[in-house]
Amino acid sequence: MKNKSRFILIAFCFYAFAKAYSQQSPASLLTKQEAIAQMLENNYGVRIAENQKLIAENNKGILNSGYLPTVNGTAGANYEQTDTEVDFGGALNQDGSVRDNVNIQDAETRRYNAAINVNYTLFDGLGRLYNYKRLKELYNLSELQARQTIETNALQLMSVYLEVARIRENVQVLEQALDISLKREQRAQYQFDYGQVNKLEVLNARVDINTDSINLLNAQQQLRNAKRDLNLIMQRDIETSFAVDTTVTLLNELEIVSFIEEASENNVRLLQADRNVIVSEYDIKTARSLMLPRIGLTGSYGWNQTDNPASAFFPSTTNLSTSLQLGANLTWDIFDGGTSITNYRNAQIRFKNEELLKKQIGDEVKRDIANARGNYNNALRIYQMQEQNLITNQNNFTRTEERYKLGQVSSVEFRQAQVNLLNAQTTKNLAKYDAKLAELQLLQLTGQLLNVEL
Repeated sequence: MKNKSRFILIAFCFYAFAKAYSQQSPASLLTKQEAIAQMLENNYGVRIAENQKLIAENNKGILNSGYLPTVNGTAGANYEQTDTEVDFGGALNQDGSVRDNVNIQDAETRRYNAAINVNYTLFDGLGRLYNYKRLKELYNLSELQARQTIETNALQLMSVYLEVARIRENVQVLEQALDISLKREQRAQYQFDYGQVNKLEVLNARVDINTDSINLLNAQQQLRNAKRDLNLIMQRDIETSFAVDTTVTLLNELEIVSFIEEASENNVRLLQADRNVIVSEYDIKTARSLMLPRIGLTGSYGWNQTDNPASAFFPSTTNLSTSLQLGANLTWDIFDGGTSITNYRNAQIRFKNEELLKKQIGDEVKRDIANARGNYNNALRIYQMQEQNLITNQNNFTRTEERYKLGQVSSVEFRQAQVNLLNAQTTKNLAKYDAKLAELQLLQLTGQLLNVEL
């Protein structure tokens, strides 16, 4: 009786710990949409991608287009101090007297100037136009790159979210298994006390309780770890408590087919390849524009002032002048050593490479979609089969439990039916979330991951 009391206490502690973990104050529900919203707001990779898009937006602005004139101002000041001595060599003044030598000390000369210069390129072989369009395409490309980053992180987040949901359901299944094993041990103990079964039945029940308790503790630890992983992706405190939505809704076949048919217009890799081809085409036109003449306009307005000291012959003076200049210039690199021709030819080759890369990506995307579609259909069939398998095992367990209570089957047979049911439940959970994950992977490839309710 002493050993019996000790085991019951240990089993109760296992059970109480499991219940305490699962029945602690309920955490707030974290929906899939809320998880994605937090990821978009906090994830480092997404924030970096958004900043790169802002840089591209600045680059495509009018201030970086080359269409605006350049204006620069210059100003200067100069100070000069001189000592002058003039020897007239005995020259006579008008009255016949000898002219005195002149000695001027610390004579100061000041000069001031300021100017504003304006330069404007009137024609540059349309290079500015093509470069401006190229920068706009680079901005569009940066938007697609940001979208790809968001899709990748969203898929990663949903993968971990579904894993948390799967483990949470497994924990519930294992809690039920432990509860069944505890009741079975209690029944076996009563039967043993009244001499209906031998001690082996009680020991077997206790072994199964230990096994179920350990499995439950491991699952609970896996759940805590998975929640930390999800918190990390959302870039928040990893110990933040939350509950997840275990509801899984799969899209209907018609929606999947329509998404696949429109994949060529929505797949982010294909869209990026299109943009890269356009950018390369503008590179060709920009390189060709360097072979054409350039026409520019210039203008300047200047102001100059000079303060001259008195000299032997003149009094101090101030000279003030202003000037306005307008001009036009024509520049044409008739031959620059072949650099422009080489750049033009290389741009054409790069354009051909981008077209080849676009075709390669197109073939890869078709393959990936076909594989993802096959994986999804396979996962869906497995899920449907596991649902039927679970129904079969539930019926088998219910019948076995009834017969066990009547003493028509042994505890070993009962335990086997319980294990079969446990495996069927966890396997069905795995198949359910595998099917949803396969659907999400297919949605990413068709470019619809961010357009449907997950």
